[in-house]
Amino acid sequence: MGDRHELAGFLRSRRGRITPQTAGIAAGPRRRVRGLRREEVAQLAGISVEYYQRLEQGRAARPSPEVLDALAAALRLDDVEREHLRTLAVRERPRRAARPQDARPELTRMLDLIHTPAMVIDDRFDVLAANAVAARLFALDTASPVRANLARRLFLDSGSRNFYVEWDDVAAATAGQLRVAAGLHPQDAELAGLVRELGDGSETFRRLWNAREVDVRTSGTKSFRHPALGTITFCYENFVPAGDPRQRLVVLVPAANGATEAAVHLLATWARAEPGSPAER
Repeated sequence: MGDRHELAGFLRSRRGRITPQTAGIAAGPRRRVRGLRREEVAQLAGISVEYYQRLEQGRAARPSPEVLDALAAALRLDDVEREHLRTLAVRERPRRAARPQDARPELTRMLDLIHTPAMVIDDRFDVLAANAVAARLFALDTASPVRANLARRLFLDSGSRNFYVEWDDVAAATAGQLRVAAGLHPQDAELAGLVRELGDGSETFRRLWNAREVDVRTSGTKSFRHPALGTITFCYENFVPAGDPRQRLVVLVPAANGATEAAVHLLATWARAEPGSPAER
């Protein structure tokens, strides 16, 4: 992950997505190429066909920032895709991946003071800490020595398709966020192992991963089907804690309807009734 072959694959996938009409190019009736031709991308970006071909074949390294900007414009990349392109093209990479740290004690104490589902996850979707309400909502075993992984549950647990109301959207976003993390940390062996495990166990994940889409989610809405509470909807916000950019503090706020607010109250009541509900795993 993360070498010049990843850059090559990403360029090919973006080129295949752009139609000649979208790029303002007249397409003849006998056109057989899916998306743009290499020479068309090169022309739009103002670079030689030979150099662009080398980029797509993984035989060229260190494209300049100007070339990357030109390619991003030619391929109609959005902000997340542009950043991913730059990440894949960086000249030097760390010898060892920076391992996500445990959630700080201050964060776990903060989680206990939040009365709505909240957790700390890393960019592999490992749950580093969760408050009691989140543990009840996601059925997390906070006493287990093995960390729960939300991506593994999403793709490998058959019950997740019923739990997540918008399962297809959540699956695509999760695969896209893992792709971003893999680009940033190509030598993270645990992340690479997770990707292989998900690919081996889920045809949907393999399809999404091979599409090379990238995504970053900082806020939005999610709906869940809880076995006892029915469908409940939250607005979520992701925050990056100071000191570890690979972590996210995720807070789920009940949508402005009485049903979800009442459900959260019940979750909190059930959590308080349990003997001990620490935020740390």
